[in-house]
Amino acid sequence: MSPTGGILPIIKVGIDYGQQKENITNFLRYAKGVVPALSMNADRTTDVLGAVSSMDVDDEEEETESVMDDLHSMDLDESHPRTRRRRREADTLKYMEQLQKITNREQKALIVDLKDLQEFLNAQMRGSGTDLAIGIEGNASHYVELISECVDSILAEMTPTVDISHKDDVLDVIIHQRQERNARQSQGRSLGPDAMQSQMDGEEQEDASQAALPFPPSLLRRYTVYLKPLSATGKDSKPMAVRSIRAEHIGSLVTLRGIVTRVSEVKPYLQVDAYACDQCGAEIFQEIKGRQYMPLTECPAECKRNNVKGSLFQQVRASKFVPFQEIKMQEMTDQVPVGHIPRMMTIHMSGPLTRSLNPGDVCDVSGIFLPTPYTGFKAIRAGLLTDTFLQAQHVRQLRKSYSALEGELTAETSERIRSLSREGDVYDKLAASIAPEIYGHEDVKKCLLLLLVGGVTCDMPDGMHIRGDINVCLMGDPGVAKSQLLKYISKIAPRGVYTTGRGSSGVGLTAAVMRDPVTEEMVLEGGALVLADNGIACIDEFDKMEESDRTAIHEVMEQQTISISKAGISTTLNARTSILAAANPLYGRYNPRISPVDNINLPAALLSRFDILFLILDTPSREDDERLAQHVAYVHMHSEHPPLTFQPLEPQLMKHYIARARQYQPNVTKAVSEYLVSAYVKLRNQTKDDEERGQAYTYTSARTLLGIVRMSQALARLRFSEQVEIGDVDEALRLLDVSKSSLTVTSRRDNIQDGTTNDYSSVTKIYRIIRDMAMAIGHEGRDAIRESRLRGKRAELPQGVQEDEDWLQDENAPGPLNMRDVRERIIAAGWVEDQLQECLREYEDLGVIQVANGNRLVFL
Repeated sequence: MSPTGGILPIIKVGIDYGQQKENITNFLRYAKGVVPALSMNADRTTDVLGAVSSMDVDDEEEETESVMDDLHSMDLDESHPRTRRRRREADTLKYMEQLQKITNREQKALIVDLKDLQEFLNAQMRGSGTDLAIGIEGNASHYVELISECVDSILAEMTPTVDISHKDDVLDVIIHQRQERNARQSQGRSLGPDAMQSQMDGEEQEDASQAALPFPPSLLRRYTVYLKPLSATGKDSKPMAVRSIRAEHIGSLVTLRGIVTRVSEVKPYLQVDAYACDQCGAEIFQEIKGRQYMPLTECPAECKRNNVKGSLFQQVRASKFVPFQEIKMQEMTDQVPVGHIPRMMTIHMSGPLTRSLNPGDVCDVSGIFLPTPYTGFKAIRAGLLTDTFLQAQHVRQLRKSYSALEGELTAETSERIRSLSREGDVYDKLAASIAPEIYGHEDVKKCLLLLLVGGVTCDMPDGMHIRGDINVCLMGDPGVAKSQLLKYISKIAPRGVYTTGRGSSGVGLTAAVMRDPVTEEMVLEGGALVLADNGIACIDEFDKMEESDRTAIHEVMEQQTISISKAGISTTLNARTSILAAANPLYGRYNPRISPVDNINLPAALLSRFDILFLILDTPSREDDERLAQHVAYVHMHSEHPPLTFQPLEPQLMKHYIARARQYQPNVTKAVSEYLVSAYVKLRNQTKDDEERGQAYTYTSARTLLGIVRMSQALARLRFSEQVEIGDVDEALRLLDVSKSSLTVTSRRDNIQDGTTNDYSSVTKIYRIIRDMAMAIGHEGRDAIRESRLRGKRAELPQGVQEDEDWLQDENAPGPLNMRDVRERIIAAGWVEDQLQECLREYEDLGVIQVANGNRLVFL
C-alpha cells in the first residue's frame, strides 16, 4: 500500500566516513610540525590558543612560513642555537604532543590546521588531502564531531604523565573517576554478581548498577576542537563581508572580516546536564544540543524498570559548563556599497576562544555558519524565519598592539632597526615617512611621530596617575590636509578610531546604556574613546561639536577615565588614549583682524589639555604655492609621491621601530630638570608679553610643562635612550614655538645669545646645542668650586674649567668645551661635519666663540 504522505528525497553520497576517520587518526598520530605555545590559563586567550594569531593587514604570513623565514635569515647555520631549536620543533609530532598535554590537564584546546591535514594526506595519498580539507570546510559541524571521536580513541590509549591530585580542578577529578569507571566497564574488569553480592551492601550495589551506563563522550571531554581554515586553498579561504554570506554557506567554514562593536560578558553555557534520582540514586546525563531544552523529571534507569516514579534533581557540580560569549561584528567601511548601511553578524564563542576579542578590534573570524530558531515571542512573530550566527573556530587579529609586534620581530627586521637607530637622522626619517604623499608640514609630522611614540606614564604610590599619552590639536584653514593626516594616523596606529565632531554625540564618544539582547539586562556599551583604549582617537571637525558633547572628553584627556552613573550603573571605564583633533577657526578661515583667542573659539579648560596646538594658516607665497602645485600634479599623474631625497620607511618597519622605542622608560636628570624649570619660567613671561600685545592664543600652565616633559621623553625614546637630554627639551620647545610660527611669522625673541629666535636654520640649531652644553658645563664647574670651598678640599673640575673669580661670579657665563664632545653630540643629533664647521666659522666671524688649537671651544 502506498503511503499517503510525501516521501523525503534521499541522496546517497559516496563518502566512506570510516576511511576518513582512519585518515584523520593517522594524521593526528604522525603529523609533524611546530607545536603552538599554549598556556593552561583560560582567562588569557591569546596565550591559550595558538590559533588566535595576531597579524597585520600588510603581513599575511602564516606561522610556519615565519619559521622558515627565520631559518633562511640565519643562513641555515646549524650551529646557531635558534636554528637547532627550530629544527627540533619542526620534527616534533605536533598533535600527539598537544594530546599528551590534554591528557595531563595542561591544555584545553586542540587546533586542527586544515593546511597540515592537506599536506600530510597529499604526501601519503595523492590528492585525498585536498578533497578531505575542502570537504571539512563544506560540512564543518559534522567533521568537528568526527575529529572529536578520533581524538577520544587516541586519548583512551594514552596515560597521563602527571597524576591527579587535590590541587586539580574539581571537574578534572570527577572526569578522572568517570574515565576509570568507563575503562573498567569496557575491559570487563567489573566484579561478577556473586562477588558483588557478598562484598557490597545495598548502596554499593546501586553504584555497580550504574557502571553499566557509560558516560556520554561530551561529558568526558575536557578539550575543545577548533578548525583552522586553509590559507591558500578552498573557496571560502578569502575573508568575506557579512553581506556576501548566502544560504549555500550554511554548515560551512567561512571567514569574515570586520570590526568588533560589542562584546558580551562570559557566561557558563550548559553542555551536559547531570541529574540524581532520589529513589535508586542513579546518575542520569542529558546532552544539550540547542539553545533550549526540556529538563528530565522522571528517572529512566532502575526506577522505570521497577515501575517506580523516581524524581530527578539537577546536580550542578556534576554537570558540564563551557564558557560562552556573544560577539557583534560589523562590516568594514570599504565593504559597504554606496547608499547602504553596515550589516552586523552575531558570533558565538565558546571554550578557551572566549575573551580573545575586544570592542574595536579589526579581525578575521573563521567559523561555522549556522541557523538558530527564534525563541519566545519572537518565534511567534517570525514564523518559519530563523536567525543565523557564526560559531567561531579561529581568530586572527589584523591590528596588533605594540607588545604583540615586539613578539613577532624577525632577525632581519631587528637588524634594520639597529642600523636605523645608529643613524643620526632617524628622527627626521621617521617623521618624513609619515604620509609622504602630503606636501610639507615637516614639523607637524614630527609632532605626530611623537604622538605615536608617547611619553612615560607614571603611577604614583598613592594611586595618582600621570598620563604619558600626548594630545595634539591641528587647527588651520581649509585645504591644509588636516583630515588626511588624521586618516593616516588612524590607519597606522595599532588601535585607531576615526570619528567626526558633527557625527559624534557625548554618549557616542564615552559610553551608552543598552539592553543586553541575551539577558535583557542594562549594560554599558563603550563609545569611540573606549574603543580607542591604548590607541589613538582621531576626531575631525572638532570645532563643529556641540558644547555639551565636547565637555564629555575633558576627563578623558587628563585622567584618562570615563565615569558613568546611568540606569543604576556606577562605574569607571578606562580610556587610555591619545586625542588627535582637527578643527577650523571660528569663521572657517583665520581672520587676522581679530585676536587669536577669538579665532580659535575653544575654552581654555580644553585648550590646556592639549600638549601642543598647531596653527596652520594658508598664507599666499609664490615659491610655496608653486612647489605645492607641482607636488599635487605629480601625485595625480603618477599615482605616487614625487621622488624624495631618501627612501621612505615602510609602515610595517615604522610600527616595529615605534614598538621597540616604547619599551624604554627615560627619566629626567637633575641638569635637565633645572633647564626645564628655567624654560618654563621663560615661557610664562613670554605668554604674559603676548597677552599684553594681544597675540596670545593659548594659556601656559603646569600642563604645558608636563607636555614638554612628555615630548622630551618621546624624543629620548626615539634615540633608544634611558635619559632625557637638554637637546630633547630644546626640540620640544622648538615644536611649541613653531606651532604658532605661521601666526606670528615676523615675531622675534630677544637675541641669539638667549637662544630665543625664530631662525630655524641648521647653523642656529647647532649653535643652540653648543651653547646649552657650555651652559651646563659652566653650572657644573661653579657648583663644584663652591662645594669644594665649603669642605676645604680641592675641587674636581670638569675638563678645561679653571678657577676664575670673575667667571665664578657670573652665573650666566658658559664653560669651555672639548671639541670631541661637541662633535659627538652634534653628529648624534642628526647633523654632519660640514654643517658643524659652517656654524663654527660663522660664529667665530661674529666674535661669539673661539676654537683654540682645534680641540677646545670657548665663548668670548
